[in-house]
Amino acid sequence: MLTPTTLAELLEFRRERDWEQFHNFKSLAISLSLEVAELLEHVQWTPDAQVDAAIKTPDGKVKDAVADEIADITIYLSFLARDLNLDLDAAVRRKLAINRERYPVDKAQGNSTKYDKL
Repeated sequence: MLTPTTLAELLEFRRERDWEQFHNFKSLAISLSLEVAELLEHVQWTPDAQVDAAIKTPDGKVKDAVADEIADITIYLSFLARDLNLDLDAAVRRKLAINRERYPVDKAQGNSTKYDKL
């Protein structure tokens, strides 16, 4: 997650450009979804067995591009959480507790089956 200083810088960047007016729930959620799709573009046609190697190229270009997409995702997610007055850390901890119940170790370990089918 972002540090409070980084979040403050992001919010200042947005405020200076008067972009808050464009950042409603729908627009931020759409932008978040589009950025996730852009993240997938970097490995879209790469065979599954080669995905990790494709991202870890020696020149670092793909990894840097992936990092840029992850940064965009984090920025939009941070704006969305902040605008909805959500504590992202608390939301993640809450969801982790739910997932611990849904996916008990004895049933879920090494198993990718969805919780309602375990």
